[in-house]
Amino acid sequence: RRCVAPDNPAAAMSKLWGGRFTGKTDPIMERFNNSLDVDRVMWSADIAGSVAYATSLEAAGVLSAAEAGQIREGLGKVREEWASGAFVVKEGDEDIHTANERRLTELIGAVGGKVHTGRSRNDQVVTDLRLHLRSVCAELATELAGLVTLAAKRATAEVDLLMPGYTHLQSAQPVRWSHWMLAHAQAWRRDHGRLVQAAERMNECPLGSGALAGHPFG
Repeated sequence: RRCVAPDNPAAAMSKLWGGRFTGKTDPIMERFNNSLDVDRVMWSADIAGSVAYATSLEAAGVLSAAEAGQIREGLGKVREEWASGAFVVKEGDEDIHTANERRLTELIGAVGGKVHTGRSRNDQVVTDLRLHLRSVCAELATELAGLVTLAAKRATAEVDLLMPGYTHLQSAQPVRWSHWMLAHAQAWRRDHGRLVQAAERMNECPLGSGALAGHPFG
């Protein structure tokens, strides 16, 4: 079935949580619940997740092709703002998810609110975390691979250098500098393997699990 956008765009930007609450949130709770300073690093992952989700909603017939195109184009503009440092945080942007959806709605109107159709804040957060961690693991693994390569080159070029080995903070047998360097390289290789494995474990999509056990939209 097709999702209908509200007539008032502002209504679409109510909080992404607390749908059963009727009163206004206490200002102390607002400050306590604000996590944008921490999770803004996930801006790219949040946008990527919403782009993919909009495409899935289109495939399911929830969004028309035109609506999905609008959302993807709008999210592209939000991405450009974050990348260039032009994104303006406003009062009420309690986290990166709210900030991006608020800006999307400002850019393309009420249809922007449809990107949250059938998606819980819970599975959105976990999806963003997985996408972000996968990206970070890949970046760190690339850096570590470069570090191991450099250590191997140095070890080869400086194989004749000798240095004192130490045990219990005292000088022991003389060892090659290259041997000492490659001992660290081996540890870095193990770290690289852990990062690759961690990234692989991130390749599971939690979208659709909802706040607890799925969602009734359908």
